[in-house]
Amino acid sequence: MKPVVGLIIGATLLNLSVSSVQAAEALTHIKVGHMVALDMAPLFVAKESGCFTRQGLDVETVFFANPGDNNAALAGGAIDFSINAFTLPFFAANSGVPIRVISAAGGWGIMEVVAQAKLGLHSIADLKTYIQQHPGKPVKIATLQGDTLELILDRQFAKNGIDPKSVQLVYFNDLLGMVEAFRSGQVDILSHIKPYTTDMEVNKGSTVLTNNAETWSLHAPNTVVSVLDKTLTHRAPVVRKFLSGLVCGADMINKHPDQAVSYLDKGHYFRVSPAVLSQAFKSAPAPISFTPDLASIQSVVDDMAKLGYIKGGVRTEDIFRLDMIRSLEKK
Repeated sequence: MKPVVGLIIGATLLNLSVSSVQAAEALTHIKVGHMVALDMAPLFVAKESGCFTRQGLDVETVFFANPGDNNAALAGGAIDFSINAFTLPFFAANSGVPIRVISAAGGWGIMEVVAQAKLGLHSIADLKTYIQQHPGKPVKIATLQGDTLELILDRQFAKNGIDPKSVQLVYFNDLLGMVEAFRSGQVDILSHIKPYTTDMEVNKGSTVLTNNAETWSLHAPNTVVSVLDKTLTHRAPVVRKFLSGLVCGADMINKHPDQAVSYLDKGHYFRVSPAVLSQAFKSAPAPISFTPDLASIQSVVDDMAKLGYIKGGVRTEDIFRLDMIRSLEKK
């Protein structure tokens, strides 16, 4: 009987192996370019928890340290989806690249301006008072030039009557390098993103002066999901499956944050502790959703045009296609 049993077991294992290969082949492989902000969490949770697999997708995540490289990879077809700062599709449109924004990445109040604890500041109004009380000693602020991280400062300075020349903007081209400069005390204020600003709050006692939800609107995004127009036109079912996976990942974060944090920690997606990730989610001004406030986006793009960083003329309605995500969020 042993040879017969062995044959049966061997045949069973062979069938299982073939089934596994067939299942893998049935998945549609896509590449998604991304940055490192907290609003990438739905992407990472969806990948680790099986949300994408259940949609029939094999998602390969591709990290970009530079937003411009992320944009170029999408334009050149090296990736299928890009999660990037919402200003980048406008730069692409200015260059004639037919990029379409299909959703916010997921999460609100992601951008924060934080101050060193020793300054005793709790708002931008406090910063104005501090500047007036310390003439001749400019506050050093770390930011990215021509980015929303600079524009949030520009808008708040205008709101609070702060002369930009009264502070020293220190421009970086490396997001993580900015954090290290703040951590080591080389700069006084950091305009950055969660969870890294949250890490400074939890572990250094830093204080939040403002965020993008307060500066522009509650549903002003940090990053958005973009595809080429031909992808949206010819691969609409794949686009819909990808967005469904993101919604699934966000649902887990909103309803089961501890489980979501365990997935993020397992994948080592952020260089912060699980406690910091938990606090970053808890301090969000609203649950994760994906339909952005287009008016707030347009106002920021208009600011960029005034500062000379981008040509005017491109409107949100020219590049945003939100019908699909809106229909998914209604379910």
